[in-house]
Amino acid sequence: MRISEFKKVLKSHLFTPHSAIRIPQLLKYFSLQQQSVLFFIALLILGILYFKFYYHSPLPPEEIVKEIVVEVFGEIHKPGIYIFKNPPTLREAIEKAGGLKETAQFDSISSTEILETGTLLTVTKESSQIPPHPPLLKGGHGGIKQEDLKIRISRMEANKLLVFSIPLDLNRVSIEDLCLVPGIGESLAREIVAYRERRKGFQSVDELKNVKGIGSKKYLPLKNFFMVKT
Repeated sequence: MRISEFKKVLKSHLFTPHSAIRIPQLLKYFSLQQQSVLFFIALLILGILYFKFYYHSPLPPEEIVKEIVVEVFGEIHKPGIYIFKNPPTLREAIEKAGGLKETAQFDSISSTEILETGTLLTVTKESSQIPPHPPLLKGGHGGIKQEDLKIRISRMEANKLLVFSIPLDLNRVSIEDLCLVPGIGESLAREIVAYRERRKGFQSVDELKNVKGIGSKKYLPLKNFFMVKT
C-alpha cells in the first residue's frame, strides 16, 4: 500500500463519527505482518500511557524508629523525660539533661552502661564521713562531712510508661499500676497479682490467659500492655 493511499484510508475510516466501528474493517487493507506491527505499536503506546498516568512506583517502606525514653530526676540542671533514637549510655542521658549540678567524677564502668527504654535515673546527694587525719584525733574533731552524688537506676512510674506505650513488667507491677491499664479493674488486678504469687512469677505474657477473669478474647487487647523481663 502506498503512503498516499494509506492517508486516504485513515482519513476516511478513522476521523469519522463511526470510526470505532470501521477500525476492524480498516485492518483488511494491511497484511498480516503489518497488522502485527500495528498491534505491537498500539500495546507500546498503551504501556507508555499507563506508566505515565496511572502507575506509581511503591514508596519505600518507612523506617521504623523505636524511641528510647529515659527520665532523669534529682540533682541535675534540667530534670525531665528525654527521647533518644538509640539506646543511650548513662553519661549521655545525664549530659542531655544538662549535666550534674555539682562536679562529680563518673565511674568509668557505670557511665558507659546502656540504658533501656523506660529507665529512671535518680541523682541524689548522700552524706559521707571522711575519717580524720590521725593528729586531729587529739583535738577531738570527728572528721570532715562530705556530700557525694549517687545515681540510682530504676523504672519510670507506670502511668508515664503507659503514656509512651512502654509495656509494664508483669513481675513487678503493683495492683494500683494494673488498674491504670484499660480493661483491668481492682478485682482483676488482684487476681493477676495472686496468680503471680502462686506461680512465683510469670514466665511469659501468654500466662495472662490462665488468670481467672481473662480468657483468649480479653487477653488480646491486654497483651500489648505487658512484658516479662527475663
